[in-house]
Amino acid sequence: MLRIAICDDEADARDALRFQLEKILIERSEKIVYEFGAGTNAVSWLKKHPGEVDLLFLDIEMKDLNGMETAQRIREFDEQIMIVFLTGYSEFVFEGYSVGSLDYLVKPATVQKLQELLHRVRVRLDQEQDRNFCFKNADGTWRFPLRDILCFCSDRRIVTLVTEQGEYYFYAKLDEIEARLGGRFARIHQRYLVNPAQVEHLGSDAVTVGGRKLPCSRNHREEAMKKIARSMLGE
Repeated sequence: MLRIAICDDEADARDALRFQLEKILIERSEKIVYEFGAGTNAVSWLKKHPGEVDLLFLDIEMKDLNGMETAQRIREFDEQIMIVFLTGYSEFVFEGYSVGSLDYLVKPATVQKLQELLHRVRVRLDQEQDRNFCFKNADGTWRFPLRDILCFCSDRRIVTLVTEQGEYYFYAKLDEIEARLGGRFARIHQRYLVNPAQVEHLGSDAVTVGGRKLPCSRNHREEAMKKIARSMLGE
């Protein structure tokens, strides 16, 4: 799944880019999920919806908050989203790399240029697939880097994914999540699955992660403690 957003303060420019993209997107697995008419709107929405957009096309010459300023604010809370600048002036290319942009395209973007860009984006997403956790809930589709996840907490069929930025809810079984993660997280309790790399303190019957003290049950204690201790020691 590739989820794209466009940010440009000119409606005609947004329409033109969307039209070109729709010619080459893979049906059902790639889509344009949002369009923004101002940088401030993009920053506000993306901050509230982490991981919901993979690729952002961002116009540089916008009024109010320009594209470079918008990218700088986005990078304060999101290092993963791929940013591609749209501009009529090629001299902005070096500035774009300072905020980790993937590329820049001179307007109007051609289908050929967009095809080349999307190929690179697809390759990167494939490479990062094993380093991310994805799920769906009523608010949409989400993708989180594993390193940013503190833990998963289960209450019946509702699972809470916990990060430093917030908590996100979805329906699942913790056993299924543990299997998907392939042993990279530690099961400390019937209700808790923690990221060993995020554990701050390892006690005899509890661990602390993200300031939360979580119990470690007798059934899971030995294996969980070994896994967490190895991570804390850098093994």
